[in-house]
Amino acid sequence: MSEKINKAKKRWEDETLKKTIERFPERAEKFVTGSSEPIERLYTPADLEQSDYVEEIGFPGEYPFTRGVQPTMYRGRFWTMRQYAGFGTAQESNKRYKYLLSQGQTGLSVAFDLATQIGYDSDHDMSYGEVGKVGVAIDSLADMETLFEGIPLDRVSTSMTINAPASVLLAMYIAVAEKQGVSMAKISGTIQNDILKEYIARGTYIFPPKPSMRLITDIFDFCTKHVPKWNTISISGYHIREAGSTAAQEVGFTLANGIAYVQAAVDAGLQVDEFATRLSFFFNAHNDLLEEVAKFRAARRLWAKIMKQRFSARDPRSMMLRFHTQTGGSTLTAQQPQNNIVRVAIQTLAAVLGGTQSLHTNSYDEALALPSEDSVRIALRTQQIVAHESGVAETIDPLGGSYYVEQKTNLIEQQAREYIEKIDAMGGVVPAIESGYIQKEIQKSSYQYIMEVEEKERVIVGVNNFQAEKDNKPDLLKIDFTVQEEQIARVKALRAQRDQSAVDQALQSLKTVAMGSDNIMPYIIDAVKVYATLGEICDVLRGEFGEYKEAVIL
Repeated sequence: MSEKINKAKKRWEDETLKKTIERFPERAEKFVTGSSEPIERLYTPADLEQSDYVEEIGFPGEYPFTRGVQPTMYRGRFWTMRQYAGFGTAQESNKRYKYLLSQGQTGLSVAFDLATQIGYDSDHDMSYGEVGKVGVAIDSLADMETLFEGIPLDRVSTSMTINAPASVLLAMYIAVAEKQGVSMAKISGTIQNDILKEYIARGTYIFPPKPSMRLITDIFDFCTKHVPKWNTISISGYHIREAGSTAAQEVGFTLANGIAYVQAAVDAGLQVDEFATRLSFFFNAHNDLLEEVAKFRAARRLWAKIMKQRFSARDPRSMMLRFHTQTGGSTLTAQQPQNNIVRVAIQTLAAVLGGTQSLHTNSYDEALALPSEDSVRIALRTQQIVAHESGVAETIDPLGGSYYVEQKTNLIEQQAREYIEKIDAMGGVVPAIESGYIQKEIQKSSYQYIMEVEEKERVIVGVNNFQAEKDNKPDLLKIDFTVQEEQIARVKALRAQRDQSAVDQALQSLKTVAMGSDNIMPYIIDAVKVYATLGEICDVLRGEFGEYKEAVIL
């Protein structure tokens, strides 16, 4: 078969292609993907000679899940449409959430401010200038109650992008649900809870790796027993890609982190099929549509093999890579920002064609500020137009069988596996992070991409080509400095009004359990219920666990 195809291809090159190229040379000497991988002129079945359809591609809803994790995919129901939102105070964010739900959004996705992400209260010196800026400020259960006021937590799924203090925010969410009369067994959603990628690419860590992994496995254990509908971790490649990785690095490093979490849970005595069904992933969608589709398919297949072959998972749900996608923030440009609407539409198509379970579309003005209400609506409408008007959701994995997409799926899987094997040889992800290996690999890829843009080998419309003399800047959302003053006043008033003896007792119990090995989640829940603040809880854990200090990687 392949010999016949290659012979016919050679004839085509000699008799047809050569004449055309002599008259009309191609646009460039080489063509590359968004990850700078070479792209051949033409792909044929000969490029897939070694592929076994049943074993390597198969059918949706069945191992190895290359074509999707559900047998009917979007013919059953669309992906969850989440818009990542949160700014200023809990009251302001609550209004935005209700607006988004009224516009047809089907799940919430909470953005927290930087102080919350690193476990400081709004009145801490480290929080100055950051309160409410890149997300909502949450200091205590009182703020969480305001954030979800009037939103039924038994009917709305919530994703929370929080990592180092994820246990505390989950505890607050559980407590809010209980105040609404909703048991923790009925709430659904996701916490990101992925600390390893913070050491690699993002930087909002608090504690060293060992106690951080303990917090994560405690959440796995607690939710397996008490919060069965909750996704206990969203293992994130998004921020790895934002830091400058290639598509294959995003898959390889993300799944290596996933391996570390699964191994930590197994080492803690959990059975893989007890917790692995609630693992989820979080990936980026960039502009190279076909490479991105191949990336998602490769990640799904590789994770299925890892769970089956390496961890002996038996439940098919443990082998499913279910993932949320966010369009690429680093691809948005401040120049000609309206062009970002087109970029986001392409990235939306990539995520849907790649089989995502959940999607956030960035707003076109996010290279300049937090998104305005109008720009958020356009971003949500982008998903709805793709869902209802494009036709791509009507059949499963519509690009499956494309010679190019299948070849790229195979290549990305192979490259990602090679990264995992290198990390295994180093002793796992933590040693690979401590040695700087992962960070250096991302730095090299990021530098190559930037040089291609600087030298105009790669065109970014409106940035290094097709510039406009004057950009039309949209009206931007601005966070008033009074937000910080008001939030500080709220947290101080809370401390004056609460039962301080109950808080002291809860924090002492938390300190005691942190020194031991019992599951820490019930004690954090007890602390938030008596209105201990996020910063107070994290300070107790800082005292017992210490703080992580990043090594300089050159």
